[in-house]
Amino acid sequence: MRDGREQLTWEDFGEATRQLAREIADDDYVPDLILSVARGGLLVGAALGYALDVKSTWVLNVEFYTGVDERLDVPVLLPPVPELDDLASSRVLIADDVADTGETLRIVKELCSAAADVRCAVLYEKPGSVVAGEYVWRQTDLWIDFPWSAQAPVTGPLALRS
Repeated sequence: MRDGREQLTWEDFGEATRQLAREIADDDYVPDLILSVARGGLLVGAALGYALDVKSTWVLNVEFYTGVDERLDVPVLLPPVPELDDLASSRVLIADDVADTGETLRIVKELCSAAADVRCAVLYEKPGSVVAGEYVWRQTDLWIDFPWSAQAPVTGPLALRS
């Protein structure tokens, strides 16, 4: 932790997703597919997919955060939106990096309501989340610096040199 923020390193990320996978396996939950909430959930979902040997991975693009502790009024789905009506007999594991307010997970779970069983796996869960993840690596009330978003985006030809 630094400057009142939770720091996640790449090494921590590897350990965290492995621990989540172990918790899921120990719970005898065998997902048919992993639905990653883009963007932060992409890495979590991919790591869990490999650790749990789940090859069916889907992505749902949801925009909510616009900056550090700045968000839209409600999460917004961005295209393309996968067909989620065909999940009637499926066990779906929703993967995301953090359940902050929980509104994103709430919407995604509602979209998957046709599935036989829907569960959430997150690296971090904050105390005010309206959705409690079934599989959570760590609880925090701090802002989290993730290794994939700790540096500014690389844009334009001059940025590639710095």
